[in-house]
Amino acid sequence: MIKKVLTVAGSDSSGGAGIQADLKTFEEYGTFGFSALTSIVTMDPDEGWSHTVTPIEPALVEKQLKTIFAGGPLDAMKTGMLGTIEAIEITRGYIDNYKMSNIVIDPVMACKGTNELLQPENVAAMTRLLLPTATITTPNLVEAGILSGIGELTSVEQMKDAAKKIIELGPKNVVIKGGHRLKTDRAVDLFYDGSTFTVFEDELFSTDYNHGAGCTFAAAVTAGLAKGYPVIDAVALAKKFVSTAIKNGQKINPFLGHVWHGAYNHAEDRMGKKEE
Repeated sequence: MIKKVLTVAGSDSSGGAGIQADLKTFEEYGTFGFSALTSIVTMDPDEGWSHTVTPIEPALVEKQLKTIFAGGPLDAMKTGMLGTIEAIEITRGYIDNYKMSNIVIDPVMACKGTNELLQPENVAAMTRLLLPTATITTPNLVEAGILSGIGELTSVEQMKDAAKKIIELGPKNVVIKGGHRLKTDRAVDLFYDGSTFTVFEDELFSTDYNHGAGCTFAAAVTAGLAKGYPVIDAVALAKKFVSTAIKNGQKINPFLGHVWHGAYNHAEDRMGKKEE
């Protein structure tokens, strides 16, 4: 039986992050993806690629989830950008009603390429309503600094302090993504299960073609959980999956490049035209 996996997140019209990244990743993991859109993100090439976030009406989010859950509980789910407090409340209702497990909360707080924090009240609602349901949450360095209340994180020791504080918010596990902001020569992520820290290190790729890496990582963890991987193993595999996707990032337009979601499985070789 193919595992069923849900993403409740925003749509990235450029195709690299959000539900586009999630569904591509779910497919690469051999799972069947569902999506409920909470917002639509557009970018204007005439205005220096400026971002506009348009929330979806909560009633329409509700209709999407009602459709998706018509067949009963799913094997795993993740949340990303959540457009309104009402959408957060509706999502929590479905988690409770269907007793969902294998829940990944990616606490998206801003669009990549912008410094604008999404509505602080949305972040507060996500923290209060969704983090306590999480099997794991996957903040980046900035998000972890905000969730923990510590602020800017510049070392692994500070990441450990932040992870302890984030666990107190209710998730069973947390993985903090170091990324380029950590100023190390390796790609460092920190996993914490409430008792033990595990540091994941990999090659750090100097590339600007990494749009969608965070969403892809969270989606990969979600699909791994759906397929039965223990949490730490799902994280380890997701790290390899995303590392390969970043290494093979593709230029999409004059403004940015995306991770290549199919890199780990060499998807570019599929369905090639056979010679006569």
